[in-house]
Amino acid sequence: MTITEQIGTLGNILAHGGLHSLFQPIVSLSERRILGFEALSRGPSNSALHSPINLFAVARQAGRLSELEIACRESACRRFSEQKLPGKLFLNVSPESLLEPTHQPGRTLQLLQSFGIPPSEVVIELTEQTPTDDFGLLFNALHHYRAMGFSIALDDLGAGYSSLRLWSELRPDYVKIDRHFIDGIHQDAVKREFVGSILQIAKASRAQVIAEGIELVEELAVLAEMGVDLVQGYLLCRPQEHPPHDARAMLPKLETSSPALNDDGSDLSALLIEQPSVHCDMPTARVLEAFRRQANLNSLAVLDADEQPCGIVHRYSLSEALLKPFATDLFARKPISRLMSEDFLAVEINQSLQQVSRLLTSRARQRIEEDFIITLNGRYVGLGRVIDVLKLITELKIQQARYANPLTLLPGNVPIQQCLTRLLQQGRESLICYVDIDSFKPFNDIYGYGRGDEVLLCLAQCLNERVDPSRDFVGHIGGDDFLLVLGAQDWRKRLIHLQEDFQSQCRRFYRAEHLDEGCFIATNRQGQRQEFALLSLSIGVVHLHPAACATLDASQLAELASQAKHHAKNIPGYSLYVIDSLSADLAHSAVPLADPAQGPGHPGGTAAQA
Repeated sequence: MTITEQIGTLGNILAHGGLHSLFQPIVSLSERRILGFEALSRGPSNSALHSPINLFAVARQAGRLSELEIACRESACRRFSEQKLPGKLFLNVSPESLLEPTHQPGRTLQLLQSFGIPPSEVVIELTEQTPTDDFGLLFNALHHYRAMGFSIALDDLGAGYSSLRLWSELRPDYVKIDRHFIDGIHQDAVKREFVGSILQIAKASRAQVIAEGIELVEELAVLAEMGVDLVQGYLLCRPQEHPPHDARAMLPKLETSSPALNDDGSDLSALLIEQPSVHCDMPTARVLEAFRRQANLNSLAVLDADEQPCGIVHRYSLSEALLKPFATDLFARKPISRLMSEDFLAVEINQSLQQVSRLLTSRARQRIEEDFIITLNGRYVGLGRVIDVLKLITELKIQQARYANPLTLLPGNVPIQQCLTRLLQQGRESLICYVDIDSFKPFNDIYGYGRGDEVLLCLAQCLNERVDPSRDFVGHIGGDDFLLVLGAQDWRKRLIHLQEDFQSQCRRFYRAEHLDEGCFIATNRQGQRQEFALLSLSIGVVHLHPAACATLDASQLAELASQAKHHAKNIPGYSLYVIDSLSADLAHSAVPLADPAQGPGHPGGTAAQA
């Protein structure tokens, strides 16, 4: 189809209303509810402009982008209103359309009024496709939206031409992280660092973070572990004309089966305060009386007709609201739903203390004197106090610091023992990897302990980069000995990458002559001069199966890993030695890993059977 034909097709679409609106839910994990829906537009199904990429590209070329976006908004508002979808409506707007001479200010508000949608329930989502240089004009346009009661979201953070500057200039209410940084985040430490930084900036700027494009359970588990609460993606629900109204139907498949190995394993039972709740239709006067009768009552959960939390009432905010002139008389007989806060945190009782702490600290508007709601399978069971979470987390951090290795700050022997105990209790298939550096002592003798410490820190960083925090663990036994616990899915590939990373990073520690020769001369344990190969890793692995968990304790499991490491040390160069926990006689298999210099597809030696 020629450009002229495409422009003609666009004209027909705009003239005859050929647009379709799909909706994709944005879900709050902590509150187990739908925050809102992003409206996505499509052209006619039998048209070359069905794809939004083609549709908007042609509109941009024809100078009709603003006209197309208005048509998309009209379609989205109509379908959103007809279906009575819960939560907020996220409408995509390109900054360049706001700057077009044909842009009509106030048109969106007129549309919303005609469909009975209040501006407070609409989020203008800026989608940046081309460079935006006129920040002043753009700021004025968005200030116009804010003045009318709209919220602002910045889409595809990290992918646009100037998205970080837009964030700084516009201070959006929501920030959506680009799919690129979500894809494979459970296997990429750099992406986790990026998302962690975004969470910190969002907290400072009082913005809420939305992770979009989630397709894997592992991705969601890591994001939830990091404190990301608002999520969107195919894993939950694909965009569709008639999306589900209830988030609970989407959530069960997202929940992890067991807590992370670096958690203490405790749930929220110790924090639970069994306070009564109130229904959303209870008169405000009765709620106020409940606070007067109980002086130490700080908050009350508000439940809907299905006994699900729908809001929370804090003593201080209720008092402030009723201090206004005539407020008590005005609201006394009105339902408490008129004064309750819908911005609350609700968490499942089986979540770990660390997970709840991350959720609390990532919330832009969480106050230390406020309580949060604790649920069981989505139903209210009681309240928790933020101050209690902070106290327990502080105690845990002090304990972790006490047992951490002073150089790498990784968990030491006590947390390692606790991790192995939890692993056996959970009955989880895992790989316990004892990692040792070959030639480390003679390297220390030649280069000094300062350079040796740099090597240990380098290995600690390489190990951390291969860790999925939702299912793995890394600890420092002491010296050049480390322990790594990996999930069973792709452990061998991850260990090969670990070897490659370590070999590459270590090049900066050697003298040029040692790099050229591929070895160095040092004194061995017998006091004789000996040639040593450059630093490499020997990894002893215990393949732990659920069926073997009941027959082992943590000390026996650690001893098996130590045995596997000793066998691996007898294999020259980068090596891996595996012990299978299901073997009756604990038969072992010795397998040299691929030589990192040759790449994972080229074995560095022949496999040997012990």
